[in-house]
Amino acid sequence: LSLYSSPARETKYVENPQTQLEEGVSRLRHVMEPYAAWSLCSDLFSEGCEFLQNPPAGFYPRLGVIGFAGIVGLFLARGSKIKKLVYPAGLMGIGASMYYPQQAVAIAKVTGTQLYDWSLQGYIAIESLWKDN
Repeated sequence: LSLYSSPARETKYVENPQTQLEEGVSRLRHVMEPYAAWSLCSDLFSEGCEFLQNPPAGFYPRLGVIGFAGIVGLFLARGSKIKKLVYPAGLMGIGASMYYPQQAVAIAKVTGTQLYDWSLQGYIAIESLWKDN
């Protein structure tokens, strides 16, 4: 195009049609809009902002150590997809349990009880299948 000539007057802007992904995201946003407007979500968001603006002493260094443990876990978990899930979560859990031992004990108790219940349910289901045959 010449710098000194004016563009043709017949040009018209035409929008590209929406892709399926754009349409799906648009539908999802319209469906989720009432739930995002709940006061509970806005209360949680405002509480989270207040907490991050006035954190307890030593919060950010602890968060850094726990996050770094997760990154080290990702680095160590080369190859297997299961390792990529287990190593970072395990190392972050160990790091968090060092800083928050009471919460870690409470979570371990609840998790242990649930695992025990699930194992009993599985045992009963397998036993009933074995007896039926």
